[in-house]
Amino acid sequence: MTMFVYRNGVYYIDSLQEAVEAQGDNNGDDSEQIYISIPEDKWDEFAKDFSVQVYNNKADYKRNSLIISVLLALLGGGVTYFISGRALKPIGEFSDKIEEVQLQNLSDSQIEENQVKELNRLSVSYNKMLERLSDAFKIQREFTENAAHELRTPLSLMQIQLDLYNSGKHPGNDADTIQTIKMVTEQNERLSKMVKTLLDMSELQTVGRDETIIVNALIDEVLADLEPLAQEKNIKLIGKCKDVNMVGSDILIYRLVYNLVENAIKYNHSGGQVIVEAYQKEKQVYLSVKDTGNGIPEELKERVFEPFFRVDKSRSRELGGVGLGLALVNEIVRVHDGRIAIMPNPSGETIIEVEFAVNRQPGR
Repeated sequence: MTMFVYRNGVYYIDSLQEAVEAQGDNNGDDSEQIYISIPEDKWDEFAKDFSVQVYNNKADYKRNSLIISVLLALLGGGVTYFISGRALKPIGEFSDKIEEVQLQNLSDSQIEENQVKELNRLSVSYNKMLERLSDAFKIQREFTENAAHELRTPLSLMQIQLDLYNSGKHPGNDADTIQTIKMVTEQNERLSKMVKTLLDMSELQTVGRDETIIVNALIDEVLADLEPLAQEKNIKLIGKCKDVNMVGSDILIYRLVYNLVENAIKYNHSGGQVIVEAYQKEKQVYLSVKDTGNGIPEELKERVFEPFFRVDKSRSRELGGVGLGLALVNEIVRVHDGRIAIMPNPSGETIIEVEFAVNRQPGR
């Protein structure tokens, strides 16, 4: 670029020299020194013409230099973009591959070897990390499944014995014995629910999520199934659902809505309401469950989706809760690449909102 500017300047200096030589008599002398003789009566005309020539040369020099600079900048930018694009293409592909990683497809997310030595080392390290993660999750899932199955058998036997005992009459039992039997029965039911939920959570990754779900029909089904519990608690169930479809697991989304509505019924007050809404906005599906209970303290809203966390422990035990209902909901949302949040509500009522993509990629 410097050479272009230099040559451009030399050209216009030569133009000035030619303009001066045209007014003088150099007699073909090729020496670097120029001698001109200007008659006194033509001096004003020469000065005027020379000034115009200088001004024009300056303007042309500025314009041409700018054009040359812009052209060179565009050319350099294009070349740089092309070279950097080719150089960064493997990194872009690597980034896209990382975005596709999900727990259920770790083995399918490995990256092929790259010809660039540094990137190839990164690919190898990344693939080894995926293998370690896959092994770790497999061990964790197997442990949870085995533990839950091992617990289920004795719990089932205990429940059978308790049911047999409770079906008969025992007039000789004192108050302490009756209370103990009641407590054992309740705790056995609670442990059975916990084991079932743990099994469900361990099996989430194996459930297909490529079904087309008619969300409004699914919500109507949930409300119908929970109507007896709502009547028992004197709670009114209200559905405000538009025609909405999404891609996912029908059984998991059913469980998600069921848990949210059941939770809203249990922790509501007599005469309250549970309002379930579903609608689509642009490319997102929104589900919300609103109850008229006492709400959740602001400082605990981030923790309600943690396993075994309960806002009111004494009431949770009274209602048979194990602290895994919302944790399971959170996991279902996660495997569907969704978002769940407790929305702010000035009236103090609880509103839990879930957001899903309408056309998420099947199998992810």
